[in-house]
Amino acid sequence: MTARPQDLSELSSPDQNAAGLIQGSVDALRYDVHILDADEVSGIVASFIPNGSKVLDVGCGTGLLGQMLSEHCHAEIIGIEPDPVRAELATARGVKVHVGYFSRTLIQKLGSFDIILFADVLEHLPNPQSVLILSREALKAGGAVIVSVPNVAHWAVRIEVIRGKFRYQPCGIMDATHLRWFTAESAKLLLASAGFRIAQYRATAGSDVPENGRLPLRWIPANARTRFLRMASRHWPNLFGAQHVLKAQMV
Repeated sequence: MTARPQDLSELSSPDQNAAGLIQGSVDALRYDVHILDADEVSGIVASFIPNGSKVLDVGCGTGLLGQMLSEHCHAEIIGIEPDPVRAELATARGVKVHVGYFSRTLIQKLGSFDIILFADVLEHLPNPQSVLILSREALKAGGAVIVSVPNVAHWAVRIEVIRGKFRYQPCGIMDATHLRWFTAESAKLLLASAGFRIAQYRATAGSDVPENGRLPLRWIPANARTRFLRMASRHWPNLFGAQHVLKAQMV
């Protein structure tokens, strides 16, 4: 049984969810550092998008990923972003941005898409299933959603939990704005519950996430550490993958 889609326009800015979990506030531009890398979200997502697709980038942030997808995949990118600081920067980068939240009203205004992208978005939502169900209304026949979510079963998180700690951070896998926590299995089950079947899956190396800078990996020189993470995320994605990236089509 699936949940009924709901309008999310009443929700507060995702960054406000960090209140009381870390000292101070999170930086609105903390993830404005994407490069097109075959083993990170940017490159994996680009490999999942057919050339010339019309893409709705939900939670487009500063527009950096959308800009890269526009150039690399020759895609038409339309963004939705609730944070006005990030939305302004995305607009400056040439992304058509609607400030606000994903909703049925906005879908009716924007029309249908080949791809709906939720790049590190679902973990910020109280009811991610309802958003995925709603996204079906905005997909063309044969269209797909692409989702990336942080891996809560990452080796560094496991070590912290074994030590009895679950400490929120300003960024990374343990970002204090996260409301939901995913493994590869739970992400796949969530997509299935919303009526999608998995078409493609990859885990990211996460060379720059704070968790991969901890001991014992901190002892390894940066270049060697990056090579190890690229290899390990492919062979042992549940343990070394920083994010799970999935492409799913409607059943």
